[in-house]
Amino acid sequence: MKLLRLHALASDLELPKTAVTIGNFDGVHLGHQAMIQQLKQVAHAEQLKTLVIVFEPQPLEFFKGHDAPPRITSLREKVEYLKQLGVDYIAVAKFNDSFRNQSAKEFADLLKFTLNAQHLVLGDDFHFGKNRQGNSDFLKQYGFNVNNLETVLLDGERVSSTRIRQTLQQGDLALAAKLLGRPYSITGRVQHGDKLGRTLDFPTINVRLNRHRPCLNGIYGVDVVCETTSLVNKVQENPHKQGILGYQNDSLFGAGHVGTRPAIAQQHPEWRLEVHFPEVSANLYGLLMRVTFLNYLHGERNYPSLEALKAGIHEDVVQLRVFREHNNTFPF
Repeated sequence: MKLLRLHALASDLELPKTAVTIGNFDGVHLGHQAMIQQLKQVAHAEQLKTLVIVFEPQPLEFFKGHDAPPRITSLREKVEYLKQLGVDYIAVAKFNDSFRNQSAKEFADLLKFTLNAQHLVLGDDFHFGKNRQGNSDFLKQYGFNVNNLETVLLDGERVSSTRIRQTLQQGDLALAAKLLGRPYSITGRVQHGDKLGRTLDFPTINVRLNRHRPCLNGIYGVDVVCETTSLVNKVQENPHKQGILGYQNDSLFGAGHVGTRPAIAQQHPEWRLEVHFPEVSANLYGLLMRVTFLNYLHGERNYPSLEALKAGIHEDVVQLRVFREHNNTFPF
């Protein structure tokens, strides 16, 4: 798989003939997976390479900023999931004023002359170009072969990024896993925080979110894998702090918190993903972690004092440990 940075109307790319699909691909869910499968079938039949165009930032993030819908997946996560699906090329289009003001013909020219597109696989409601003036009919008239993928349904309802966001916000991790085709996770590097957890006797790792706002809020049982080294070996360097083994190979179970920490006085509250590993003492800064969400305990709470916060965290950790003890296999 090759990652390309695409600039509107200007590129020195020399690509083989391609079959192309276009979209946000936020979540790379079952609907997106069906589109990629059809793209690969078209490419195989016509001896083309597969190419996926994604936008960064996503268009609504460009127009609405922090009022845009929360992200399901970061760019890194999208690329990784698309790579796993066997895509040959991923082109990241920088969504800015220049890109959004292209005419429909200019965008079609970009597909033809820069990306060497021969065949397009698109969603049934795909529009593009300034004022959304382009659609599948325009591209057919331009000269492309175009396939439109029918809506993918689960339990009689459309599989969509919007539905997955709502499902995650409601804490229904099992349904989210069905819609995504995998359990929901967030990947990011461990960064320095304000070390408050240590003072409360519950040290945490602070995992970079890489999105303006996540889809989750609250306290969760989580399964954590390090993408760059053995997490289990890393924490077991301390023989007295072995941690609680997770469900995946080389993973640890932890108590995860996603939110803005309303119980903490802050001038500029920011979204955080923090994980406490019971019975662990280790330096994990800089490591790339994949945090998989297993069990929703409750939403974020505004405790009246730090002592109340500490007591609340203690109760959460106790409940999540009970969950782990009573669930010997992966929950879904």
